[in-house]
Amino acid sequence: MATIGSSERPDLPLAAVIGSGGLGLVTARRLAQTHRVVIASRNAVAIEERAAALRDEGLDVTGVACDITDGESVAALAAMLRARGPLRACAHVAALSPSMGDWRTLMHTNLTGTARIEQAMFALAGAGTAAVFVGSLASHTLTPAEAIVSLLDDPLGDGTIERIERLMPETSSLLAYQLSKFALKRMCERRAAAWGTRGARIVSISPGLVATPMGALEFRNQPVKHDLLAATPLAREATMPEIVDAIEFLASGRASFITGVDLLVDGGVMAAMRHRGS
Repeated sequence: MATIGSSERPDLPLAAVIGSGGLGLVTARRLAQTHRVVIASRNAVAIEERAAALRDEGLDVTGVACDITDGESVAALAAMLRARGPLRACAHVAALSPSMGDWRTLMHTNLTGTARIEQAMFALAGAGTAAVFVGSLASHTLTPAEAIVSLLDDPLGDGTIERIERLMPETSSLLAYQLSKFALKRMCERRAAAWGTRGARIVSISPGLVATPMGALEFRNQPVKHDLLAATPLAREATMPEIVDAIEFLASGRASFITGVDLLVDGGVMAAMRHRGS
């Protein structure tokens, strides 16, 4: 018997949204139109408040605390999803921008944490499951040395971050961001075959400039952002709903033959940069 006053929808498929910042909340709200949603973030109090606000809108949303850099925390999230499953979709939005931490903090969150989530979601994947990992335009702006790429391809190996450090002439939070997003894009390409054995899909998207509070912080701290905006053919930042349009599509059955690829959602800036002067 249904609970009076409840927005629970046990008839809907299950989706997980990892990350509860601006883009994570917009993603959760959108996916909750057609799914039961579990939204995960490190701050237990904040995530419950945000989930409660979405429930007040009539959506079936559950908040759960999860530190993606901690294996036990990710395992607990996976166990919760398994109990509520089967898992139909996962949108991984959690990440730190260059202004939000130092080299190691970003690498542990954006590289190691992302790999932990992929590993956990793969264990839950079945026929029709789709995972969308949010990367960045930054992943298209560098080509690391082969030795570094080899280490990036093994993000959960012993001492991976420290071994990368030893190969770098210098480290910075910006470089950590670029390398971690490069690794995310490669992960989705490399793992597509394994996901395919389960009838499941894994893809990434690479947003360009997005109008978010995090993005505004980067504009203040990185002058190159202004150059990117000037070079963007559509001459503006994306809105968060525009990015979520891409996430929603790729997670849906309408994208059922799309896997192992990265979708640039950048207003054309990468194309403009590649063909400058032509």
